[in-house]
Amino acid sequence: MKYGRTYNFSAGPATMPEPVLEEIRDEMMNYRGSGMCVMEMSHRSKVFQQIADEAEQDLRDLMGIPDNYKVLFIQGGATLQFSMVPMNLMKNGLACYVETGAWSKKAIAEAKRVGEVKVVASSKDKNYSYVPDCSDLDIPDEADYLYICENETIHGNTFPTLPNAKGHVLVSDQSSMFLSRPCNVSDYGLIYAGVQKNVGPAGMVIVIIREDLIRDGLDDLPIYLRYKTHADADSMYNTPNCWCMYVCGKVFKYLKSIGGLSEMEKINQAKAKVLYDFLDQSKLFHGTVDKKDRSLMNVTFVTGDADLDAATVAYTKAAGFENLKGHRSVGGLRASIYNAMPQAGVEALVDCLARFEREHGKE
Repeated sequence: MKYGRTYNFSAGPATMPEPVLEEIRDEMMNYRGSGMCVMEMSHRSKVFQQIADEAEQDLRDLMGIPDNYKVLFIQGGATLQFSMVPMNLMKNGLACYVETGAWSKKAIAEAKRVGEVKVVASSKDKNYSYVPDCSDLDIPDEADYLYICENETIHGNTFPTLPNAKGHVLVSDQSSMFLSRPCNVSDYGLIYAGVQKNVGPAGMVIVIIREDLIRDGLDDLPIYLRYKTHADADSMYNTPNCWCMYVCGKVFKYLKSIGGLSEMEKINQAKAKVLYDFLDQSKLFHGTVDKKDRSLMNVTFVTGDADLDAATVAYTKAAGFENLKGHRSVGGLRASIYNAMPQAGVEALVDCLARFEREHGKE
């Protein structure tokens, strides 16, 4: 830790790479001789257009995004996509959803406002502690798409393999796992991610959409809610979240500098192993998700006693660790260990949890 910074395990807005923050700091008052902060400059200026163009190209390089996919930077966050996806993709008025936690559940509720929703698999029966088998889903031929939340931030599960969409368009909310590992974009029709968890500051969503899914003729849909609006205007239909695009672009360059997503995945696997190995041998703490479906980004765990969970949160906070309280809807504890969380932070947390366990006689 530097400059008195803490280890921040928040699920979002979340910790960011220190080299990125330092570079932003150095450019804050005068971006590359422009005499302005990026927050002050016109989104129509040549200097900002270069920022936007580089951000998109660096993201394409990182993910290997094919030319027949558009990259859109849209305001409203991931939650707006719960509505935009069905509004834009429901041609036949039917979509299939896999329910694996709080965020897919919310997406289902919003899609039902637009058309018919068929929940083809769910892990609700065990409080979303696993990902259901999606190898042979009952997907009607007329279904417009199959939707998943690929990593559930609140419940801490992730898809070990993609579902068999049986030739249908696969839509994935990747908000809390975006850029944490390599991704074959061609497996999806649409990917979206709210950037405040693993890429940048809050206030924007990145949508990666196959061009043939961008529809004309949605005249009853408000202009801003059409993907075509953003695709035709290169994400500049209105004033975009300029600052967010700038910061995300910095993160993309940082990820490229460390070796790309394959290297990032190795780092994430190593640091998640430190925490999961501790939980697996602990007599006090235990994880809440089946091992095969554990998230590398959001590690959820409990003691089995709500008061002891609260005591653990207070203990870790006093020791300098922030935001380890589980989401209010599920309780317990959650350590979000996104790309920017160093392994040293995870190791320090494990040491702290081990001390708490010893002090409570659970050796």
